Amino acid sequence: MHNSIIDIEKQALESINKADDSDQLEQLSIKYLGRKGVLTGFLRNISSLPVEERPTAGKDANILKGRLEKVFKNAFLKFESVEDNNYTGIDVTLPGRLTQKGSLHPITQVANEICDIFLRLGFDIAESPEVETDYYNFEALNIPKYHPARDMQDTFYVSENIVLRTHTSPSQPRVMEKTNPPVRIISPGKVFRCDSDVTHTPMFNQVEGLMVDKKISFGDLKGILTTFIHQFFDKQTSLRFRPSFFPFTEPSAEVDIRCVMCKGKGCRICSKTGWLEVLGSGMVHPAVFENVGYDTKKYTGFAFGMGIERLAMLKFGIDDIRKFFENDIRFLRQF
Repeated sequence: MHNSIIDIEKQALESINKADDSDQLEQLSIKYLGRKGVLTGFLRNISSLPVEERPTAGKDANILKGRLEKVFKNAFLKFESVEDNNYTGIDVTLPGRLTQKGSLHPITQVANEICDIFLRLGFDIAESPEVETDYYNFEALNIPKYHPARDMQDTFYVSENIVLRTHTSPSQPRVMEKTNPPVRIISPGKVFRCDSDVTHTPMFNQVEGLMVDKKISFGDLKGILTTFIHQFFDKQTSLRFRPSFFPFTEPSAEVDIRCVMCKGKGCRICSKTGWLEVLGSGMVHPAVFENVGYDTKKYTGFAFGMGIERLAMLKFGIDDIRKFFENDIRFLRQF
């Protein structure tokens, strides 16, 4: 029985030394140390030995098992070290993986371009809350309760006196309350209205502008907005100022540009008129100045507002505003 233990150890060690890789080593480990292996079979047959030989045989078998486990462990570590040194981590024969490049959303691109133009014209960027009080959204802008102009807004009410802002105009009284003239700001951001079709969505983006100082005139308004239109589209873009009404400006005007689709010939987009409305504007109403404590005899100013989605649709020739929000990668990849 002692000779059998020696033979098992000798055969195992010879086999381990001849193993070429970790796979062969794994098979040898199963052969000698597995549940159906050589050592397990030897231990199961100890009961057939004479009683006086059984303790020694069991002890020798367990000692050999522990010794072989250490030998196998060291052999595995040796193979792992060799295999790690041979592995470069890069298989140069594999085809390359193309990574898709991301880009800014078209609305973000247009918003950034608008802000860049006005920053070059000396305007600062101001922000205001998206969840706004009724006072700043309406009353501070000369739209008191029960004013018919509120019907134009399609407002989301959070509570009786809290709304989701319907325009970015609340930034104007907020800034003027804290700032003495001169004031020259634009305020980009999301606005919310109960409206949804091919040209309207419940959430969209606006840029509001305000300029206040001594002797600001309608001529200044026309100069600034004409410069903006020519820089945003091109210098050949024709535009006109058409009388309109807004509660917080007087006089008020809407700005139209020559239709970018038909070049003024008349099409479905411009309703055969050859013109497209792009923004609203006007001289700040004296009541708005009074609400923020500005001297109406000393200061004048103008304000304007535009929808970013509308400008993006005209700039890129898009006929459905909902495409901006559907996250269709085929559409977004074009920008």
